[in-house]
Amino acid sequence: MPDILSSRWLKLFFLLAFAFAGAHCMAAGTEVFSLPGVGVHISNDASQTSQVSAALKVLLGLTVLSLAPALLVSVTSFVRIIVVLSMMRHAIGMPETPPNTVLISLALFLTLFTMSPVLTQVNQTAFQPFMDGKMAAGPAFENGLKPIREFMVRQTREQDLQLMVEIAKSPEPRTIDDISTVQLIPAFMLSELRSAFQIGFVIFLPFVLIDLIVSTILMSLGMMMVPPVSISLPLKILMFVLIDGWNLVVRALLGTFQ
Repeated sequence: MPDILSSRWLKLFFLLAFAFAGAHCMAAGTEVFSLPGVGVHISNDASQTSQVSAALKVLLGLTVLSLAPALLVSVTSFVRIIVVLSMMRHAIGMPETPPNTVLISLALFLTLFTMSPVLTQVNQTAFQPFMDGKMAAGPAFENGLKPIREFMVRQTREQDLQLMVEIAKSPEPRTIDDISTVQLIPAFMLSELRSAFQIGFVIFLPFVLIDLIVSTILMSLGMMMVPPVSISLPLKILMFVLIDGWNLVVRALLGTFQ
């Protein structure tokens, strides 16, 4: 029992000592305590406000960079572009050509090209005023989110929005502003997937037709042991090159966002 009491009094003594030292140092604006390689400083000097603001900006920038891949997939045209390019690669019959790195790089630049008006508006209305210190973080976030929401609303089907509202069991929204961003983002992604599959289906049709024609010709000639892919693949590549397929696909794909 004496050991327990002594340990409790010892803890209480150290707690009061640290509290007294912290209060004294906060009043003086000096270091609270220091260990080898570690120092904790507490200062109430108003001249350090700008340094804290700069540190918060750096922290905000690092946070945005860490969330950039998820934001890129969620709120931009990247989903539709990469799905269409992947389906076109499979329609030709070469699942690994072009490589994933090439397709992702092309999709990134096409996404940047498509989203450039939205990003310009975000930069002018939110990012630059915030970096110049003319706008607080809260209003800057709201102003930056507004053009992105407008882009997502233009590309989102009403049925997908209704689905997310029903799943969330939220009250029926009267305007677009009543729809929360948490409901708008998955609805936008569902609409993007639907549009991508529709475009991919149209791309698949001529290549499937070539496969059917080659298979029919080989069967009529009695060459059933010859793989149809060995004949149809060069023909599909030749047709794709002759019609300038990449140009047509990219032009039609980007035209769906206007």
